[in-house]
Amino acid sequence: MALYNRTNGRELKEEMRAATEKRTTISFYKYHRIDDPQAFRDQLYAELNILDVLGRIYVALEGINAQISVPSDKVDAFRTYLYSISFLSGIRLNIAVDDNGKSFFKLKILVRKKIVADGLDDSEFNPANTGVHVNAAQFNALADDPNTVIVDMRNHYESEVGYFKNAILPDVDTFREELQIVESLMKEHEDKNLLMYCTGGIRCEKASAWMKYKGFSNVFQLEGGIIEYTRQAKKDGLENKFIGKNFVFDERLGERISDDIVAVCHQCGKPCDDHTNCKNDGCHLLFIQCKECATIYDGCCSADCKKIMTMSVAEQKELRKGINKGRQVFRKGRSSHIRTNPQADRLQDASQHD
Repeated sequence: MALYNRTNGRELKEEMRAATEKRTTISFYKYHRIDDPQAFRDQLYAELNILDVLGRIYVALEGINAQISVPSDKVDAFRTYLYSISFLSGIRLNIAVDDNGKSFFKLKILVRKKIVADGLDDSEFNPANTGVHVNAAQFNALADDPNTVIVDMRNHYESEVGYFKNAILPDVDTFREELQIVESLMKEHEDKNLLMYCTGGIRCEKASAWMKYKGFSNVFQLEGGIIEYTRQAKKDGLENKFIGKNFVFDERLGERISDDIVAVCHQCGKPCDDHTNCKNDGCHLLFIQCKECATIYDGCCSADCKKIMTMSVAEQKELRKGINKGRQVFRKGRSSHIRTNPQADRLQDASQHD
């Protein structure tokens, strides 16, 4: 059987948007030695394809990192199959908290050098020596302790739309940048509790182990990240200290956690936290756009991109020939022709914790 989906992405997106089938968005990860990532990848694809699973999965020698969508009536069958894999037996599945079932349109499983691009040499330290994992109640207790520094281990475009109260929000584009900045930032707070969080927990696994290797002893990480925290807080009737949206890396681009809107439209400046990608395929910039500006600019990030969209498909292809679109996509919310969030420097001064 085919181990790749070669159907045109635009067609698959249209099918996904028109589908009425109820689906459940799930994420999970596991650091575990996989001796033959390619063989594991191929077997995984064959089995998940039968279950009509969609999504993006990274497989590497160090483990697996998955964000997927499963038909809701097949979640039990999916869990049974997943748990039949010895090192994934009983693994926690993070279930989306604000799910429209339109998160993914195809199944893509890629073999990578790492399941998260952290820029670290794992031979330097012990990645298994992580910080103390805390649940929602423990997180809240630590967050209320004046001797705690909360650090968001996500990128700037993620924290721009939502974050935990009193968290430090490093202004970074990548996880590997963040590790260096957090290490420097915490030098003056070595005796305090370092409380880290991310979307689903995977970045904090490496980050907390790295910070312990660098000499920080009171390191804590939110078990299951924002997704699991939100589920626990709701289930146990706890105060939810997360404000705004949780950015997610799928077609939804965000999960509503609280009614607070902490970001602004990058074009007009009005309160808004809806991410989108510029409709010009030669740009595809990720940015925040309100409905009114989406109408004015036809879903584009600028008048220039809007003008390009009026050209024929052939003209557009010729115009972007030789351009490394990947670098533009990577800028994610940073461009000279769009606004940045006026609150972007909020809560970044660690001195507030003194």
